[in-house]
Amino acid sequence: MSRRARVTPAEAGLPDGGARRRTPGLRREEVAVLAGVGASWYQWLEQGRAITVSPQVLDAVGRVLKLSSAERRHLYVLAGLNPPALAVAPEDKDMCQGLKRLIDAWMPFPAHIMDAYWNTVVYNDASAQVLGMRPEIVQNCLIAFFTDPVYRGRSTRWEEIAGDLVAQYRAQCSELPDDEGFQAVIEEAREISPEFAALWDRRDVQPAGQIQKEIEHPAVGTLFLEATQLRVPARPDLLIVMHTPVPATGTAEKLDWLTSLEGRRGSMYPVAG
Repeated sequence: MSRRARVTPAEAGLPDGGARRRTPGLRREEVAVLAGVGASWYQWLEQGRAITVSPQVLDAVGRVLKLSSAERRHLYVLAGLNPPALAVAPEDKDMCQGLKRLIDAWMPFPAHIMDAYWNTVVYNDASAQVLGMRPEIVQNCLIAFFTDPVYRGRSTRWEEIAGDLVAQYRAQCSELPDDEGFQAVIEEAREISPEFAALWDRRDVQPAGQIQKEIEHPAVGTLFLEATQLRVPARPDLLIVMHTPVPATGTAEKLDWLTSLEGRRGSMYPVAG
């Protein structure tokens, strides 16, 4: 009812009704007509009665009421249906600069941001120094895991992590099973890496959590890190990966030195600009 009250007849393409209109918003009957449903049925929907509701009808009502993506998901939940994926609101599309400041503030620890397909969006200097992230490699974290000799050569637990990583990617794909973007990444990874193909065919599924990494860095020795995937609800199309030093391993101190001017001069690859 509150959403109906905020939509004017003019916004819905209707005459305003002049002095006969008691409220500024739409009447129930008008919403029903615009959505192509019966007036009584729409009244029962507002009243929360136990009626059969289809996604198509909810989408029609949502369009008439000009619901945002978050409001549309909420409507689905109230109706007892699986909600659609959350779309990025226009006002949240400029969050990337703020998220870049977040991972830059995470220095001297590695952090990077991926899109839903695990394409690299941005990474901080420590990711370049520690993980070997750089412009000349394939800018997809899944494919780079299997094909980048620098990262693979530094990771002492590569074989253990590989299965978990592929299972997590399958879980990510399951949210949008028909998305061609995921299919393109999978096809490319299968073509390039027989190891990926074998792991993918196992059909393991695992939610994203923490992955323990051991990185053998040529300048400072072994680094023990916990990689954690984080999401910002307003930007479901982005994933933030933060690497945290394991306590009592000397990793934090090594990262402090590695990202210093002296450490950068001694590293194998220059920091990406």
